[in-house]
Amino acid sequence: MLPFTALRARKPHLVAALCAQTRMSSSSLPVAAVCQMTSTPDKEANFSAASRLVERAKEGGACMVFLPEGLDYIGSSRDQTLQLSENLDGDIISRYTHLARKLDMWLSLGGFHERGPDWETDRRIYNSHIIINGQGELVSVYRKAHLFDVELTSKGVSLKESAFTVPGPRLVPPVQTPIGKVGLGVCYDLRFPEMSSALQRHGAEILTYPSAFTVATGAAHWEVLLRARAIETQCFVLAAAQVGAHHAKRASFGHALAVDPWGEVLGDCGGSDPGLALVQIDPRRLRDVRRDMPVQRHRRDQRFYCSLD
Repeated sequence: MLPFTALRARKPHLVAALCAQTRMSSSSLPVAAVCQMTSTPDKEANFSAASRLVERAKEGGACMVFLPEGLDYIGSSRDQTLQLSENLDGDIISRYTHLARKLDMWLSLGGFHERGPDWETDRRIYNSHIIINGQGELVSVYRKAHLFDVELTSKGVSLKESAFTVPGPRLVPPVQTPIGKVGLGVCYDLRFPEMSSALQRHGAEILTYPSAFTVATGAAHWEVLLRARAIETQCFVLAAAQVGAHHAKRASFGHALAVDPWGEVLGDCGGSDPGLALVQIDPRRLRDVRRDMPVQRHRRDQRFYCSLD
């Protein structure tokens, strides 16, 4: 059998089983769970599905769980998407803080529909990536900055996120967690390497891109973009994902992925079913890659890269 760090498993239960074995033989390394789910407009069913994944991750030895964009719901219309949204102090986040506290687990909620700052007048929302610690406290909130406004008529993709979403105003500093220092992004942010470079310069060891990639864009770009972000920043990349049909109008690509700082895929949840991948985060791997190829030390100052402006 290949060593786990070189395995590209396509079955989530296989990834989980291999990780459990690895954990028993090398329990000092922290384990992250990268999850894949199929959200619908049914918030209760979505919370139940996510809770089961978190509980499975706990049983497998994970100390931090990564859930995808749209973990609370994926609406079938603009009106439904807005109507189902909540504030950070609403019921859904309260239930996740309770879950984190009960299981003593850190949670990355990769895309929560948060009512915006002027909700009462403009009915617009943020797409918010929330980190909750093992005591059930919100420790960071990043609001997605790059909104997915795309018309790919030849591929049947037409989405305009800005029609109901407010772009986030700023990046947030990487968060110190039990698996390392985590930099926060959401889905379409993946296509902007300036963002991942900024997070790496501010200490990120792990980049996260929880997503609901379309089938067309996922098949073309998902893995290559995630591996590129890992290689150029020399970070681990963890990307929880939505998979399958959410309702009659929308489906997602899946393939929740974990990538190491050399660009090797550590876990892949496949393109058909919900599940999770358990992966060890080995800080020695990150240190070795950055030592052997000191890209950041070779980087020129910002004036050089702006010299054509």
